[in-house]
Amino acid sequence: MLGVALTHSPPPIKVTMLLGHTHWDHIQGFPFFAPLFVPGNKITVCAPEGSGRSLQDVLAGQMEFSYFPLELSQLPASITYRELGEGTHDIEGVRVVAQYLNHPTMTLGYRIEADDAALVYLCDHEPFSETFWRGELVQGEAGSIVHEGDRRHARFMAGAGLVIHDAQYTPEEFPGRKNWGHSTYEYAVGLAAAAGVRQLILTHHDPGHDDLFVESIEKRARDYVDKLGYSLDVRCAYESLDLVVEAHGARQKPGLIQAASAGHDIARGSRILVVDDDPDIRVLARQALTQDGHSVIEAASGEEGLALIESWGPDLLVLDLLMPGQGGLEVLKILRSRPATAALPVVVLTAMDDEADTRAGFDLGATDYVTKPFSIPQLAARVRACLARTEGKGD
Repeated sequence: MLGVALTHSPPPIKVTMLLGHTHWDHIQGFPFFAPLFVPGNKITVCAPEGSGRSLQDVLAGQMEFSYFPLELSQLPASITYRELGEGTHDIEGVRVVAQYLNHPTMTLGYRIEADDAALVYLCDHEPFSETFWRGELVQGEAGSIVHEGDRRHARFMAGAGLVIHDAQYTPEEFPGRKNWGHSTYEYAVGLAAAAGVRQLILTHHDPGHDDLFVESIEKRARDYVDKLGYSLDVRCAYESLDLVVEAHGARQKPGLIQAASAGHDIARGSRILVVDDDPDIRVLARQALTQDGHSVIEAASGEEGLALIESWGPDLLVLDLLMPGQGGLEVLKILRSRPATAALPVVVLTAMDDEADTRAGFDLGATDYVTKPFSIPQLAARVRACLARTEGKGD
C-alpha cells in the first residue's frame, strides 16, 4: 500500500528503506514495492552489516527465477545498497540513529529524528533479562531496570513521540519461546513508560493470533498502563493506521546511548577466550564463534582462564559465572583491577538470572549477560555487538 501511494507522486522519487534485518518476514514484500518498477526512481536500501553476505546478494537471492519472475538486476529503478553499523547516520538530512537489538541475527533498531520530532522502530527484540525490575525501586523508572542491555534499550527510545515496538508474545507465551528474539506487551509498555514515550504501537503480531486475539492484547496492554499509572497511549498496529508524531524537541541528547561510530565492519577474526567448566557449553560457544571467523580457545576454570588471558591477550572473554575455585565474579574483579584488562569486553554466561547476580556482574564491569540455555545465533549476535561497540570506542 505504501508503494502504491508513493507512485502517485510525480516521478522521479527518492526512497530510503530501513530494514531492521533480512529475515524472510521482513523482506518478502520487497519485490512488490511499486517504486522499484519506475525508471528514474532512486531507491536506497539500508540494513545491518555483518550478516555474512552482502545486502544486494541477500535481496537478489529471494528474487531468483525459482521464486520470482523478475531478477533484482532487471528492476528499472536505480537501487543503492547501504550496510549500516550501530551509530548515527545522516540520510537525506534526517538524523537516523541505529542500535543493535537482541535477536538471533544482527538486527538494528532505528531512531529517526526530523522536524523536531522522533520516531523509534524496534523490531525484532527480546528482553535481555527475565528479571526486569529491581525489587526495591519503583517500576517504570529507568534506574529500576536490572540489565544494562535493557537500560540501553530504554535510553534509545527516551522522549520519543512514537515508538513502534515488537510485542509478538503474551506473557504466558513468552517462557516457551525464549531466545526466539521477541517481546511481550508488558516489556514494551514498561520500557516506554520509563523512557517518557508519548505513543506506543505494538507490532510484529504472531501469525497464530487472529484479529480478536490482537484486540485482546491491546486491551490487556491498556489495562496494564492504567494499573501501573503510566502516562502512555498504547495500541496495536493495524493496516492503514494513521498517526501524527508531534514535534517536542525530541533530539537524542549526546551520551544518552552508547553507540559505536558509523561505518565499522563487525569485527571478524577476533581472539575470543571461553572460560566454562562445562565442556558442552564450551563446544556450543566455540561453534557459535568460529562460524563468524573468530579464533577461539577454551579454559575449564577461572585460574586457567586468567593465565591464558595474560599469555594470549584475547579481544573478548566469554565467562561462566559459577565455576569451582575462582568463579566468574572473582575473575571479573581481578580483570578490572588490572590496567591491561580493565576495558576487556566480558560476556558473562549464567543460568542465574536473578536480580542480585545480574546486578553484581554489572557492578563489577561485565559488558553483557547471556542466560543459559542460549542458542548459537543468539551468542554469536551478542558477541558481534560487543565487538562492534568496542571498535567504535577505540576510534
